Amino acid sequence: MKIIQNNSLNKFTNLISGFTTKKIGNLAFHVNDNKNHVQKNHEALAKELAYNRDSLIHMKQIHSSNVKIVNNDDNFTNPQECDALVTNKKNIPLMVMVADCSPILFYDQTKKIIAVAHAGRKGAFKNIVQETINTMKYSFDSNIDNIFVSVGASIGVCCYQVGDEIYSEAEELGLGYSLVKKETAYHLNITRILKTQLLTAGIQENNIEISKECTCCLNNKYYSYRANPQTGRFAGIIMLK
Repeated sequence: MKIIQNNSLNKFTNLISGFTTKKIGNLAFHVNDNKNHVQKNHEALAKELAYNRDSLIHMKQIHSSNVKIVNNDDNFTNPQECDALVTNKKNIPLMVMVADCSPILFYDQTKKIIAVAHAGRKGAFKNIVQETINTMKYSFDSNIDNIFVSVGASIGVCCYQVGDEIYSEAEELGLGYSLVKKETAYHLNITRILKTQLLTAGIQENNIEISKECTCCLNNKYYSYRANPQTGRFAGIIMLK
C-alpha cells in the first residue's frame, strides 16, 4: 500500500489526506539522496493523490514549537524553518516529513482549516500540538470541538529507549507518565504524550486517531532513523479541495 488512509479524516470528501510509505519513496531533499529521485517521488505522490506538485508546501523541520501560517510567498522550492503549517487555502497541500517522529494532521470541519505538525521528542516536550491548535483558534477562529486529528505511524515505546538526560527532562516537564521501565532501561511513549496534550487542549477523544504502528519495528514499511540513521523520510499530507 502506497498511501495509508486515516479513518477520522477520510470521511470528509473535501479533503485529500493520508500518510505515505516506502513504496512512494523518500520525500526529503536533505538526506543525501539523489535530488532527481526525490523530485520523481514527489511527482509520483502528486499523481497518486491528484494535486499539483508545485503547490505543495513543506518545511525545514527544526524540532521547534514554531508554527507558520501559509502565505502567498510560500512554495515548494522554498520551505520555511518551522514544525507546523496552517492554512485555509484550497488546493495547497501541506506536508510533514518523518522517520520515527509523529506526523500529525489537523482539520477543522466547520471553518475549513487544515494543519500539519512534526512531533518528535523535542516537539512533544515543547507541546507543538498546543501551539498548532492555538494558531487555528486565534488566527482562524477555530472551535476546538470541530477539530479532527490524525497521528501517523511513529517509533513506539517498544523501541524508544532513552538515557538519564531525557528521563530527567521528562520528569521535570511533568511527563513522567510517558516513561516505561523495561528491564534496566527506560522507554519513552511519545504517542501517549501527544494524546494527553490533545485531550488537554480540548480535542474530543472521538476526534483523535493515532496509529499503533511502530516505524522502527516496521522499518521495511516506513523509514526509521532509529533502525537506520542513513534513511529517507515518509510523510503526512493534507489538502483542502
